[in-house]
Amino acid sequence: MEVPVVRNILEANDRISAQLRKLFAQHRILVLNLISSPGSGKTSTLERTLTDLAGEFKMAVIEGDLRTDNDARRVAATGAQAVQINTDGACHLDSSMIQEALEAIDLSGLDILFVENVGNLVCPAEFEVGEDYKVSLLSVTEGDDKPEKYPLLFAESAVMLLNKTDLLPYVDFDMARAERFARALNKDIAVFPVSCRSREGLGAWYDWLRDKVREKKNA
Repeated sequence: MEVPVVRNILEANDRISAQLRKLFAQHRILVLNLISSPGSGKTSTLERTLTDLAGEFKMAVIEGDLRTDNDARRVAATGAQAVQINTDGACHLDSSMIQEALEAIDLSGLDILFVENVGNLVCPAEFEVGEDYKVSLLSVTEGDDKPEKYPLLFAESAVMLLNKTDLLPYVDFDMARAERFARALNKDIAVFPVSCRSREGLGAWYDWLRDKVREKKNA
């Protein structure tokens, strides 16, 4: 039986998320919700993406962490707008947090807003934050069965970034198995093996971003 308080929390979150989605659509901003385990490389991937595409797009990042502004300072160093949300123990960002953080972001002319969620494969997948797409990151230092073990995230993600591929010679990770599990949940998921260190696969990820920005601007 569904617990009423849980249902009410999710419904309230979805109402604000719908308002945010309408706002982002008015400004034609592509919004991506980045979700992964801690240490998978979300911030490093963002740093590389923000740096490499700085000449093409105006971008901003909302950072979610339990404590510190370490990640916000890292992405701000690329020249992108950055706002830190400290959840003080909460395991995910919700739409009300995003709504409040937007007060510190200039939306005019913005092309892409990245939401780097709290490191967690469970709770963040359940709370929409007005995003167009969820992007899951799975590093090769984790188990290749993560999509099978945490199905909701990978079922709802438009992209799975298989990160840290430069470490493949040193870890026991089956790329084909991870992709097979993800596609069993979501046949349309785009899978990009990437490495921020070697730059492998980043071009395909950037092309996907370019296509989605173009679609958003022409909507």
